[in-house]
Amino acid sequence: MLNQFSRTQLLLGKEGMDRLFNARVAVFGIGGVGGYTVEALARSGIGTLDLIDDDKVCLTNLNRQILATRKTVAKYKIEVARDRILEINPDCHVNIYQTFYTPDTADQFNFTRYDYIVDAIDTVTGKIALVMQAQAAGTPIISCMGAGNKLNAAAFEVADIYETSVCPLARVMRTELRKRGVKHLKVVYSKEKALTPIDDMTISCRAHCICPPGTARKCTQRRQVPGSNAYVPAVAGLICAGEVINDIALNRV
Repeated sequence: MLNQFSRTQLLLGKEGMDRLFNARVAVFGIGGVGGYTVEALARSGIGTLDLIDDDKVCLTNLNRQILATRKTVAKYKIEVARDRILEINPDCHVNIYQTFYTPDTADQFNFTRYDYIVDAIDTVTGKIALVMQAQAAGTPIISCMGAGNKLNAAAFEVADIYETSVCPLARVMRTELRKRGVKHLKVVYSKEKALTPIDDMTISCRAHCICPPGTARKCTQRRQVPGSNAYVPAVAGLICAGEVINDIALNRV
């Protein structure tokens, strides 16, 4: 029967679509990368999505985050994402968690419930905790490395963490995961050398914070506010989604 996923089914087959519908995927971080990941997962027929983020949409998100519009500024990203997903696919079951994932909040999540995990957060401690929790549960995970301060969307690759190079975040993750005995981790990363953002305080969030009221973690607390654009985080997020979709639908995990 013709339905909204018929074009996808032409590629993945009925069994593949059934696997997607029966799958539960958790996306940690619903920003520039994670927002596009969620978009593609929803449009591909994933049956259950868990969205984890504690941030609100900010005006400065409009340049790169698919959830950010003038109407969604100051709204929680997880709520915006949930509403958007249900407009795309009303049959999708969406669980939202207004939580900043850290080692301290990790015990809120039972990773054995998930068929796949997407790490789209930007703190090293959180990323390591996600990997360790996924490994303990035996749940597949894909982790996105640095996407800020870059211009070449074509430079992204999918690789094992120990095959990466150039990316500073990947280097830190390699070191820390090796210490913890982690043998493998699928990542999306770029060999493009990161640019140094222009030091212009007239347009800096550090000098002119416009975070919505109630924002827990403001840009003024960061050591550096990275530069970004509309296409680099989007490509990274779509690659993450593609790996999840293909791994599940083609029964590769």
